Amino acid sequence: MKKYLLILSVFCMAGKSYAQTATFSGEVIDDNISIGYGVTAGDVDGDGKQDILLADKKEIVWYKNPGKKGEKWVRYIIAKDLTEQDNVCIAARDIDGDGKVEVAVGAQWNPSETKDAKKSGAVFYMLSPEDRAQLWEPVRLHHEVTIHRMQWLKKADGGFQLAVLPLHGEGNTGGQGAGVKLITFDVPENRKGIWSYELLETNMHMTHNMHPMEVPGRILGLAVAGKEGVQIFLNGADGWATSGNWMVPNKGVGEIRTGSLSKNQLFTATIEPMHGNSVVVYSKDNRTVLTDKIKEGHALLCADFFGQGRDQIVMGWRNPDEGGRTGVRIFVGSDAEGKKWQEYVLDEKIKMACEDISSADLDGDGDLDIIASGRSTKNVAVYWNQLKK
Repeated sequence: MKKYLLILSVFCMAGKSYAQTATFSGEVIDDNISIGYGVTAGDVDGDGKQDILLADKKEIVWYKNPGKKGEKWVRYIIAKDLTEQDNVCIAARDIDGDGKVEVAVGAQWNPSETKDAKKSGAVFYMLSPEDRAQLWEPVRLHHEVTIHRMQWLKKADGGFQLAVLPLHGEGNTGGQGAGVKLITFDVPENRKGIWSYELLETNMHMTHNMHPMEVPGRILGLAVAGKEGVQIFLNGADGWATSGNWMVPNKGVGEIRTGSLSKNQLFTATIEPMHGNSVVVYSKDNRTVLTDKIKEGHALLCADFFGQGRDQIVMGWRNPDEGGRTGVRIFVGSDAEGKKWQEYVLDEKIKMACEDISSADLDGDGDLDIIASGRSTKNVAVYWNQLKK
């Protein structure tokens, strides 16, 4: 049974009761985007508030956070018309500790062209001006064909790299051919200068997304999802390397996130297969399908929205299901093994054909809100978490 808008539950786990009351109240902050390929959050201007950044079809933009629901999010353009083809991904993170995010973007989205690097793929570091409301300067980096996803990765030594993942291996047709090469860039002191990079064989022939596995004080690795499953990479003295461990073997996976059931137990959440219909949780020896009724699942995140000491799962899909619905759902777990989950709708009033999703504490009240971008619905929405503790 699905429940709508109000979550009012008591969770019992390991002999303890966790009482939560929470509502998510949706607000559309932009109803005139083109596609909304990638959405993320971070403090762009250094005012202490988490802003929203969006990779749209031909523009990279950020929305200045007004601090609370109902006030206007001012939209600023970072860059436009970077390449002939669409933008496709964005990564934002404060990697130098100055309180402002660094931004990288992927463009020239042309997934059917796997041979000609001039016609497929592009990677840019966006060099910010002193006034970040003005246009930023694109610094072109090395790329492979079909660039699709990127992340700022924290390394074992505490520094950062930019990881960039193509969809296909060079020359591939239909997921057959060369393996996909993951690109990791070192960040130079002069960011307009040469960015050294390493190409890492993924042993996968089509990839879709990746997830940095980080917990406070530890870097657990990088999970890469694709045609052959989920492969784990570890960072050490010699850089990133495959661990030999497949977190999910022999199953096509489109989206991958990891979360916590408790302090000492992790779980993996996936959308299967690529652009698939199923949301799945892996915990210890268990595989639990949360739903198999969505169509083109394309967004996934895990976080503790309710202060339970364990993570919930949020997912979104972009094509109408059998009931004609698209949307965003949250799954709340209630057992220590990760096998029992309840599905809730965040806000049924907002039409959201979800292309991407992120989370941040946007109003500074200590709990996480949810941000989603809609493909055919052409909107960006904030789902404000109104947790009553």
